[in-house]
Formats: sequence, structure tokens, C-alpha cells
Amino acid sequence: MTIHIGISACVLGEKVRYDGGHKNSPFCSAVLASFVRYLPICPEQAIGMPIPRPAIRLLKTDSGDIRLVNSKDSSIDFTEKMHQFTDQKLPVLAQLSGYIVCAKSPSCGMERVRLVNEKGELLGKVGTGLFTQRLMQKYPWLPVEEDGRLLDAELKENFITRVYALSAWHQLIASGFSVGKLVEFHSQFKFLIMAHHPTAYRELGRLVAHAKLFAADDLAERYLLDFMRALKQPATRKQHANVLMHLQGFFKKLLSSTAKQELLSLIHQYRLGHAPLMAPLTLLKHHLSLHPHQYVAAQRYLLPYPVELGLRA
Repeated sequence: MTIHIGISACVLGEKVRYDGGHKNSPFCSAVLASFVRYLPICPEQAIGMPIPRPAIRLLKTDSGDIRLVNSKDSSIDFTEKMHQFTDQKLPVLAQLSGYIVCAKSPSCGMERVRLVNEKGELLGKVGTGLFTQRLMQKYPWLPVEEDGRLLDAELKENFITRVYALSAWHQLIASGFSVGKLVEFHSQFKFLIMAHHPTAYRELGRLVAHAKLFAADDLAERYLLDFMRALKQPATRKQHANVLMHLQGFFKKLLSSTAKQELLSLIHQYRLGHAPLMAPLTLLKHHLSLHPHQYVAAQRYLLPYPVELGLRA
């Protein structure tokens, strides 16, 4: 199933910024592009703003409203045009598995966008771009990340994990939702959830166990929202090590004492920060190839996204 990701057009190298430039992300344009299909959008260009154009900013009025205005003349207001465009565009974005936005943009920024008052005084970097704010409100489960934050290895890995997880969900419900499908989906993602959010792992397990108490639509939306929120929580070494210990338990009666000790030692080294995650994972997959186990092999934790992306290295 093709993975669709929305993206600020300038992040793909399109010269649509206010100064006629771009903010090309090598990871997005040269690496991730081989695995996904992008939907490039420049909200400012879409509402008819020229290239180049005067800079814009977010303004908080005395009544508390947030307006999108010309930086030099706040009487030139683009707020309603931006809202109209966003309302028309959002339904088209329902099947996206992720969205990458341009940092600090008054239209696209996810966080820390400059906000001023009616006197032009800086209130702080506390705003969210008008388009992105509506996007996140409409689809609170959607993975949204900024181009600059993708330079951080952990944030990048977390974002891609969520993108592929949401894509798997879209694939699940493409032919209709059922409790049986949900049980199978949850079974495949149990250990990935455990690595990111042990509490949510238990709560989602209870939700699935009592699935028949809910209307299908309510169940699907509740599970999806809680599932994606759980994966947004960064996985720690301790939590990864806990999952690895659970997985090695499936092989404890199959491995020799030497092989078992080798695996346990690697997990311990990883927990202490002396080895990368790929070390115990690779050995675990090796034992899985020698001792096939259908339940373990189905775990998305072992391969949450294509290995070619090299995000766990």
C-alpha cells in the first residue's frame, strides 16, 4: 500500500517561500522520497500570495484572536483566506499517514512560531501556523513533524515509526473495520506499543479485550487516537530492553545456555548504553530464523519500517 505524506512544498525544494527561496530537506527529498508519495502544499501560495511576497506573521489581538497578517502592515489580513483554503483542503488529507511542515512558518509551523501583539511587541515563540493548527485539530492522530526536528535522529525515527504504523491502520480499514481485524492489528503491534508507552500498552489491551462493548466507529476512533498517542511517546533504552527480554522468552527453551547467555548479555549491554539497539535485535532475528515462531515473526516491533532507512543503526 502506497504511503502518502503531506509536506510543505518548500521542504521539497520548491521555490515558494516569501523570499523566492526554499528549505530543501535532503532526508525528505533524497532519502524518504524513495519510500513514500508526497503531497506538496504551500498554503500561502495556494491562497494567491505571490512569489516573492512581503513577509507575514501571527498577531494576537487584544480580544485573544490569532490573525495572519502582513509583517509591516497588520491591516493586510490573510486569516479568512487561510481558513477557507484549509477547510476546503482538510477532507482531501484524510488518508495521509504523516505530514512534514516547515518550521517557524506563520502558516505551517508546528510550534515555536513568533507571536506578536497589536503593538508589534513579541509575545514569544509560542504560536502554531494557522494551516498546521487546523490540520492537527482535525486529525489528532496524524504524525506531524517539522523539517528541522527531523535532523534529530530520535525524533526522525519516532516520526517514521508512526507514519508506517498509521499506514498499516489505513490498510487495515481499507476494506472495512471489524473487531477481528482490530485484535489481529493489536497483536502485531503489542511489543512496539510496549516499547513506547507501557501504560498505554495495558490500557489498549483492556480496550481490545472489551471491544464488543463499543460501537464500531467509536471503538476504531478511540483505539487509533490512543494508539498513535502511545507511539508518539519516545521509547527509552529501559523500555526497549524490557521488550527484548519478553521476546527472548519465546526462545528460552530452544536456545543452548551459551546462546541464551549471549543474547541476554547483548540486551544488558544495550540497556547500559554500551551497544546499539541493532545488536540484540539482529541476534534475536537470527534465532528467529533458526527457530521460526509465527507470533514473534508477526511483531511490527522487529521491523517497524524498511531497514534501508537505517534509522535504528
